[in-house]
Amino acid sequence: MASELRSRTDRRRAPVSLPSDPGEARNVVRAARHRRRLKARHRRYVVAGVMAFAGLLALLGLGRQFLLDGDDAPSPVVRAAATPMLAPPSQPANPPPDAGPAAGEGTFTYATAAGPVAGGAGTLKKYRVAAERGSGQEADPFAAVIEQTFADPRGWTAGGQVRLQRVAGEGTADFTIFLATPATSEKMCGTAGLHTDGYSSCRITGKVIINLARWLTAVPKYGAPVADYQQYVINHEVGHELGNGHEACPGPGKPAPVMQQQTYGLQGCVANSWPYLDGQRYAGTKVP
Repeated sequence: MASELRSRTDRRRAPVSLPSDPGEARNVVRAARHRRRLKARHRRYVVAGVMAFAGLLALLGLGRQFLLDGDDAPSPVVRAAATPMLAPPSQPANPPPDAGPAAGEGTFTYATAAGPVAGGAGTLKKYRVAAERGSGQEADPFAAVIEQTFADPRGWTAGGQVRLQRVAGEGTADFTIFLATPATSEKMCGTAGLHTDGYSSCRITGKVIINLARWLTAVPKYGAPVADYQQYVINHEVGHELGNGHEACPGPGKPAPVMQQQTYGLQGCVANSWPYLDGQRYAGTKVP
């Protein structure tokens, strides 16, 4: 290795032919030395310029990050906690007349009174219930269906890990369940990068957003009453808020896990609204 290094060095600094006159030889040596100094200085300038340019790029990157972290940027926690969804199916050109309005005012009214605690053991999670103005729906009847769903012995409280209670109005809560028109639900889900095409419901951190059209009409070929779909969509989206991911159909003819994306098809399973069946947690294989 050392001999190779010396060989390379010798090639870089091959001796120059010097004239026989000492004065001329001295001038040649001085000129060669001057050229080497100029080259070395040039290399230092180039390195310094590159480092300065890299520093400028770093500063620009920090500035951009500062802007993204400002008040106008979406919350990074919300972005990270959004639950991925399948692509929405194609929608009929003319939605059913009982699907409610396609858009509302974009603001919400809240259920007025607090509710009882559902469940006998586990961490207490408090929630609010809200319905969009202009949706044709009121928050209190919507809240009543949610409370009945949470109180059912097949619901999330059956495992003894969590209790659920509705708070009055806009009181302090762990999450809020919104009933929103397709246009508003698409905007709300879109804040976390979820594009529902106004078709499906979604959950982002602290917000369970129920699509009004799905709430009123369920989905084609669901094979169960709309009331069953309402219980399913509540348990599915709140299941995400409680930390559960998507699951797959375990086999043809079997009940669909509540965390299966039943809105997009049952994949051979049978509609099921509940996370607990026969007193046991019923689940399918986790879907990435």
